Amino acid sequence: MNKADFSLKALEDKIDKKTKPIGSLGVLEKISKQIGTVFQTMEPKIKQPHIVVFAADHGIAQHGVSAYPQDVTRQMLTNFLDGGAAINVFCKQNKIALSVVDAGVNYDFPSNTTLISAKIDKGTHSFLSGPAMGKAQMELCFRKGSEIVENIAKQGSNCIGFGEMGIGNTATASVLMSVICNFSIEDCVGRGTGVSDEKLQFKIDTLRKAIGNYHGQKDLDSYLAYFGGFEILQMAGGMLEAYRQNMIFLVDGFICSVAFLIAFKKNPAIIDNAIFSHQSAEKAHKKLLDYLGVSAVLQLDLRLGEGTGCALVFPIIESAVAFLNEMASFESAGVSEK
Repeated sequence: MNKADFSLKALEDKIDKKTKPIGSLGVLEKISKQIGTVFQTMEPKIKQPHIVVFAADHGIAQHGVSAYPQDVTRQMLTNFLDGGAAINVFCKQNKIALSVVDAGVNYDFPSNTTLISAKIDKGTHSFLSGPAMGKAQMELCFRKGSEIVENIAKQGSNCIGFGEMGIGNTATASVLMSVICNFSIEDCVGRGTGVSDEKLQFKIDTLRKAIGNYHGQKDLDSYLAYFGGFEILQMAGGMLEAYRQNMIFLVDGFICSVAFLIAFKKNPAIIDNAIFSHQSAEKAHKKLLDYLGVSAVLQLDLRLGEGTGCALVFPIIESAVAFLNEMASFESAGVSEK
């Protein structure tokens, strides 16, 4: 069957006529309909699933807004490359290819690793008293993120998940959410890597001060250059490219959802191709999902990042495709409809 023969009505009928009460497979039905619609086929197939973890350092981390020292970004990247992190384990379990990107870590990695180098700089500047990056660097982030996803699509993948790593990046994501959505910073800040009550208040105060110090233009690109993170903007560029390549893409937790927010502001149509894998334990994530008018598939109290939610939701996506393609209809099974 070619795309010209596809119709949404026929896809809905196919889902409804499976041997089950209508709607009884809940979210799986919604996912199968979404995937069939994106690929414009009654028999969708997920090909060469891939997760990309974008990593970078953040100048704001120098002010003590995280429970961990900045060097952990570099250490965790080495752990990814050695296969020892949660994302490695879950990708291996679910047969998902994994790529790791240096979007701007404060370290020179040896060139003989499998790391994808898309380094903009050795971390952003602190946005407490000035811009995190220049306009040209911000634009380069979108281009680099786009190129990485385009290359993965060229290899035959039609399903990509986005993950991140970067000490201080929940602080960056919180500020971006606050200024883009016009929410108070208190509503956008959470514990990140697990800071104490006292440190949480310090984080809120620091970020409120940073926003108060901003006197630039009130447009999206000005906010992104001033408050952005290299890995967050590369993910946003990657999501826009995933949509252009007609891929299904999986959004991980809070920070990836802020990257999605940025991409969505640039092209609202991308929401058709996005699956929000889980609702994070980071309290602002629920508020952001509500703002976007979407719901996440899983709720596992995750707050790890790395794209782990994308890897964990993947078997559910495979189940949605499997029932659509393989489950009998009332007619073919000779089962009476109600």
